[in-house]
Amino acid sequence: MKALLTSLFLIATVTFAATPEDFTVKSATGKETFTLKDAKGKFVALHFLLKTECPVCLRHTRDYFTKAPTLPTVQQIFLKPDTDSEIEAWASKLPAEDLAKNPIYRDPNAKLAKSFDIPDGYAFHGQSVHYPATILIGPDGKEVFRYVGKNNSDRLSFEKLAEKVAELSK
Repeated sequence: MKALLTSLFLIATVTFAATPEDFTVKSATGKETFTLKDAKGKFVALHFLLKTECPVCLRHTRDYFTKAPTLPTVQQIFLKPDTDSEIEAWASKLPAEDLAKNPIYRDPNAKLAKSFDIPDGYAFHGQSVHYPATILIGPDGKEVFRYVGKNNSDRLSFEKLAEKVAELSK
């Protein structure tokens, strides 16, 4: 019974976690900044990528870069908790023309990931990092959907995000 109550408490805690009302992040690959309040009226997909060298993050990001124009009502924001130089080195493996349209933003020390209550403690490259996640913010600025992967290869596909946006847009 105690385990059941603990599980229910954890579910309730995650379900009712408060979305930050506003935040600003700076690009590590350009001069851009993104401020949530400036995106009111649009969906915003926050992609919390893993720290350090991550080929799965590259594949996930490339896939979204390619398909994002088919979902113009959603602003895609890619976040990494690395240093600017680490992000620049990682991002150099992405197509420059796509990167110019979709900068990679820095989430220093995963502060934003923590404020969204993304679970931490995933063992990756000898470090403990937050799990990969996508948070969808609705046009009103409130969180409407989240997907937290169980491991590095467990990511929200673009197609599943598009389905969720279509469902929420009805």
